[in-house]
Amino acid sequence: MLKIKRTALAVTLGISLYTSPVLSQVEPHAGHHPPPPGADTTRARVDSTSAMADSMSMDSMPGMMPERPFGIPMTRMGSGTAWLPDASAMRAWHFMAGRWMLMVHGDAFLQYDHQGGPRGEDQVGSINWGMVMAMRQVSGGTLHLHGMASAEPLTIGARGYPLLLQSGETYKGEPLHDRQHPHDLFMELSALYERAISTRVGVLVYVAPVGEPAIGPVAYMHRPSALNDPFAPLAHHWTDATHITYGVLTAGVFTKHVKLEGTLFNGREPDEDRYDFDFHPLDSYGARLSVNPTPHWALSASYGYLKEPEALHPDENQHRLGASILHTVRLGRQGEWASALVYGANRHVAQTGGVTGTWEHSVIAESNLQLDETNSVFGRMEYVRKSGEELSLPDPLRTEEFDIGTLSLGYVREFARYRGATLGIGARGAINLIPKSLDDVYGSRTPVGLAIFLRVRPGLLEAAHTMDPEMHHERH
Repeated sequence: MLKIKRTALAVTLGISLYTSPVLSQVEPHAGHHPPPPGADTTRARVDSTSAMADSMSMDSMPGMMPERPFGIPMTRMGSGTAWLPDASAMRAWHFMAGRWMLMVHGDAFLQYDHQGGPRGEDQVGSINWGMVMAMRQVSGGTLHLHGMASAEPLTIGARGYPLLLQSGETYKGEPLHDRQHPHDLFMELSALYERAISTRVGVLVYVAPVGEPAIGPVAYMHRPSALNDPFAPLAHHWTDATHITYGVLTAGVFTKHVKLEGTLFNGREPDEDRYDFDFHPLDSYGARLSVNPTPHWALSASYGYLKEPEALHPDENQHRLGASILHTVRLGRQGEWASALVYGANRHVAQTGGVTGTWEHSVIAESNLQLDETNSVFGRMEYVRKSGEELSLPDPLRTEEFDIGTLSLGYVREFARYRGATLGIGARGAINLIPKSLDDVYGSRTPVGLAIFLRVRPGLLEAAHTMDPEMHHERH
C-alpha cells in the first residue's frame, strides 16, 4: 500500500517538479506575428493542410501531429467526451513519439484551508491531479488514450478537505458533510476512437474502465471558467460527480458543430477505498446533446438515470438533469476570459418505482479572467437545494430541505517559470448564505471560508492555437 501511495504522489506531482527537454512546452515559432488586417490566412492554411492530407496518408507520416475529423481542434477536448469552446486555452507539455502525439496535463495546489464556524476546520494539504494523453491516426480515424491520477488520498486524506455546506460520499460508513471527498487514485483510464464516415458525419466510441459517462457538463477541474479555483462546487453531486465512474461505454454521432451521445455506465459512487477499482454492472444510462456553434461557445443538455448511486441508500435510484453554457474568448497572446452557467438537478426514486423526493435544483455561475501571463481573477456564485440528511443535520432539521448558496472570489499571481511549468500564489475567499433555521448549526447566516495556496501547472501550449488566427491572434 505504501508503494502505491508513493507511486500516486510521484505520478501526480512529479510533472511539476521535473520534465525532460522533450517534455518542454512547445513555443511559437520565432517571428510569428498576427496577420495584417484583411489578410485571409485561414483559407491558405486550411487549403495547405487539406492538400497535404490528400497527398500523404497520416498513418505513413511519423512525427506529424494527428488530425481530428472535420478539423475539430485539440482545444475542444474537455473531460470524458464533453466539448469545450474551441477558443479555450490549453495548458500542457507536448511532444511527438513516432506516430503518437503525447500531452501531459495537471495541477497541484498546496493550500492552507480555513473554514469558519462550529462546522468548519483548518487544514494544510494538497489538491492535485495529473493526466497523460496519447493520440494517433488509426484506420482513417483518431485514437485517444487517456490516463489520469490523483494523490489526494494521501495528500488530503480519506476525509478530504474542509468546505462548508459541501456534501457527498462517505467516511467510515457515515455521510461526509462540510468537506469535499478526495478523488480516487485512478481518475481515468480510457480509450476514445472517432472517425468520419462521410464528409459531414462522424462516429465515436468511448470505452473506459475508469472514466466519465456522457451526462452533465465538463467536469469542474477541466472547465476554463474554474481553471484557477482549487475547490469543488457545492453542486458537484448535482452536476459532474460522475467524472470518476468505474465502467463506461459511450457511442455517439457528430458533425463539426453538433454531437449526440448515448451512454451506459455504472452509476454507483466510488467507495471509501480510494486505491481500488469499484466495478459494478453497467446498469445506468443517459444521453447528451452538445452544440458548438462558434469557436467561443459550447452548449450541452443531458439526462441520466443512475442505479444505486449512494452507498447509504442502496434501495434508491436517481434521475439527473443537466445543462451548461460555456463561453471563452482569448485576450491577446496570453489572456483569456472564460465563463460558465451550469444547471443540475437530482430526483430520488425507489427501486420499486415510487418517488422518494422532489427535484433538487442547482445553478452555478463562474468566471475566470486571465488578464495576462501573470495575473488572474476568478469567481463563482452557486445556488443548490439540499436536504437536512445531505447536510447531516440533527432532528427535526434532518427531514427538511434548504436553499443554500455561496459567493467566492479569488486571485492568482504567477511569479516563476521553469521548463514549461508555472508557479503561482493565490487566495480564495467565500461567503456562504444559509437560511435562518441553520444559524445555530453554523454559528452565522453567512459563515466564511478562506484559502491561500501555491499552485504549479504546465504553461500555455501555444502550438494548440497557432493554426487558427481567430482564436489565438487577436487584432489590435
